[in-house]
Amino acid sequence: MSRPQGFHEFPERPHPFVAPDLSPGGLRLRPESLGHNVYALMANQPPKDNNGVVIGSRAALVVDAGVTPTVGGYIQQEVRELTDRPIRYLVNTTYHGDHTFGNSAFGPEVAIVSSRPNRACMDDLDREKLARSESMFGDPALDTVRTWRKPDVVFDRFLEVDLGGKVVELWHFGPGNGAGDVLVYVRDDGVVWSGNFLVPAGMVPMLLIGDPWSYARSLRSAMRALDFELIVPGHGPIAPAREACAWMLHYLQLLGERVDDGFRRGQDPDDVMADFPVPDGVLDGGDEMVRALNESFHRLNILTTHRRLERSS
Repeated sequence: MSRPQGFHEFPERPHPFVAPDLSPGGLRLRPESLGHNVYALMANQPPKDNNGVVIGSRAALVVDAGVTPTVGGYIQQEVRELTDRPIRYLVNTTYHGDHTFGNSAFGPEVAIVSSRPNRACMDDLDREKLARSESMFGDPALDTVRTWRKPDVVFDRFLEVDLGGKVVELWHFGPGNGAGDVLVYVRDDGVVWSGNFLVPAGMVPMLLIGDPWSYARSLRSAMRALDFELIVPGHGPIAPAREACAWMLHYLQLLGERVDDGFRRGQDPDDVMADFPVPDGVLDGGDEMVRALNESFHRLNILTTHRRLERSS
C-alpha cells in the first residue's frame, strides 16, 4: 500500500501522552569505543540524546549537536578529550531541535551536513521550540535558543566524507520518523548512528508524520544498502542492527494493517487504540517510565497514521 508522505510532523498528541524527557539537566555523555577512532557518546540518563564522533587523520566528524548551544559546547569538550584532530563536520540526523539547537555552538570552520528535507524542515524556530517544549518538563533551557543554524551542505540520498583514513557514509533512504532522517554509517566498523529512524528491538518508534508504509520502504532500502552490526540510536542503548530492523518492520506492518482496517471500518483513533494495544514483543525491563513511553508512542502512532489516512482519503 502506498500513502502520500507528509513533511512536518503532526502536532496533535493522544490523551494521555507521556513525552520523553530530553531536558539537558543532569546530562553527561559517556564515550564508548565501537571501533578504531569510532566513539558513541552515550547519555547517562536515557532517553536523553546520544551523540558520536568519528576521527580520521585529518579531521573529526560529530553526530548531532544537542538540545541547546550549551550542550553543543559540551559535546565539543568531550570530543577534545578523545582527539586533537579538529572538528570539521557535524551531521544532523534529523531536524528536531534536540539534535540541532546546539548547531550554533559550532564555529564557521565546521560544516554542518544533513539531508535536503531536514534542512527544508528547519523553517520555523518558534514552532520547533514549541514542539520540543513538551519534552523539557519545566526546564527553561530552550529560552537560550535564539538562533537555529541550518546545514551548510545538503544531499539527496548519499554523501561520503573522507576524514583521512576513515570514511563516513551519510544516507537518506526516505521518510521515517520524519521526512529527512539521516543514517551515519562507518562501513569498516559496521556501525550506524540511526538518529530517530531506527530504535532497539522491543522499543516503539515515533511516527511523527504518520506513514508506516513509506517508513517500511525506507527501512528495507537501508537494509539492502548497509551491512551494519550495531546501531547507536538517537535515544536509548546501543543495539544489534539485525534484531532492530526485524522488529521495526514487524511493527510498521502491523501498525499499517490495523489502523487502515479500522479506518476503513469507520473507527476513530480512540476506537483503534482500544482494539489495538501495544503488541507482543515490546520490552520495558520492569521500568514504569519505559512502559509509559512505549504505550504513549504506540497511541501516538495510531493517531498520526489515522490522520494521514484522513488527509489522503
